[in-house]
Amino acid sequence: MTTAYDVPADKLIMRSAEKLKDNKMITPPAWAEHVKTGVHKELPPVDCDWWYVRCAAVMRQVYFGGPVGVSRLRSKYGGKERNGTMPPTFAKGSGSTIRKVLQQLEKAGYLKAMKGGRSITSDGQRFLDNTAYEIKQQMPELKLY
Repeated sequence: MTTAYDVPADKLIMRSAEKLKDNKMITPPAWAEHVKTGVHKELPPVDCDWWYVRCAAVMRQVYFGGPVGVSRLRSKYGGKERNGTMPPTFAKGSGSTIRKVLQQLEKAGYLKAMKGGRSITSDGQRFLDNTAYEIKQQMPELKLY
């Protein structure tokens, strides 16, 4: 049985993002094309489908490490903030973006709220595992360990 652990992360995220585009519950907000993904970024994302990619990546993170809260995901999607002549420091990612992604995935039925954060539902696990199975069928050179 192929699971999300058995395929490369980049392929799983991109294929899941393509499938999430078809879901009517997952739609980028009006402000998504103008917003930065964190204080450490200088510009908004260039990719027009970045919202779906972020949704798929967050869903994968919750699948692997759930239950996960907004604060831990902010740390995951943070980066180095440049401080001019001072050394760079770590800055967390945008909490509003992650919160909205989690809310949409919860509304679509892929995540559920728990005491320690959000956890993946059986529908969400099935969605990612079926996507991994499709990738595995197209890439027979991947070996299961």
